[in-house]
Amino acid sequence: MNGTPKFEQLGLIGCGLMGGSFALALKKAGLVKRVVGYSKSPSTTERARQMGVIDVEAPSALLAVSGADLVLLAVPVAATEASFKAIRHLVTKNTLIMDVGSTKREVIDAARRVLRDQVGVFVPAHPITGKELAGVEHADPDLYTGRQVILTPIERTLTEQLDKAKYVWSALGCHVKQMSPEAHDAAYAAVSHLPHLIAFALMNGIQSQDKADEFLSLAGPGFRDFTRIAASEPSVWRDILMSNREELIAQSRHFLRALHQLETAMNTSDPDALEALIEKASDARAHWRMSAVKPKN
Repeated sequence: MNGTPKFEQLGLIGCGLMGGSFALALKKAGLVKRVVGYSKSPSTTERARQMGVIDVEAPSALLAVSGADLVLLAVPVAATEASFKAIRHLVTKNTLIMDVGSTKREVIDAARRVLRDQVGVFVPAHPITGKELAGVEHADPDLYTGRQVILTPIERTLTEQLDKAKYVWSALGCHVKQMSPEAHDAAYAAVSHLPHLIAFALMNGIQSQDKADEFLSLAGPGFRDFTRIAASEPSVWRDILMSNREELIAQSRHFLRALHQLETAMNTSDPDALEALIEKASDARAHWRMSAVKPKN
């Protein structure tokens, strides 16, 4: 969307990949007049300004929010509460605050504790996108284009702010979906957090063996595709896995039961049972792929 900007100022807390891409996307869409950014590392903020991601470097999170009608917290989930505390004194009823965290209940609990009566201006958001390479130097104005964004409002979320959030993400070319924080965390434990956990475990399992280097030298495209996400930023995924650990552990147990079924079929030399389990997985994957590309009416 081009034309008159809809927001006077974006206060960007966290000028990395996700925050930087959001700022660039807003600018590209003509939705913001000015971006004021803050990062814990001054060199990151300086680099963001040099790249044109932000217009002004702020020395603190509070000053980044001063005068902002739109605020994005693009920080690790574990740093969300501290970020809320840093900015709460300049939050008004007209401020729209969003985050980009991969888990929602812990973030929302922090917002309730810190923002209190102003919690209604916070619209929790989870854009389903990213890269293995972190940092503002990898910021991309098209990172969000065509991607899903999950909004998880609570009972106190203001309708006006929720509508603004839907508008912003839609204007960036996103497919906006709304669900409860509980449903979100359960779903993404299964389809995002568990796959990362498995990829980390697989790489560590191979690396623990004496012939790890030899094995890895023989790996092909299938291994490359399966383990791609194991190269994700460790500190980011530490926070994600810890913040959603209850749902993730429950999903891990489902996985271990399914793995045990496959092992049992092999241990008992039952090729029919093994094939049936593989076919079940293959059919489920094929059905998901077809439904994912099915055109919308």
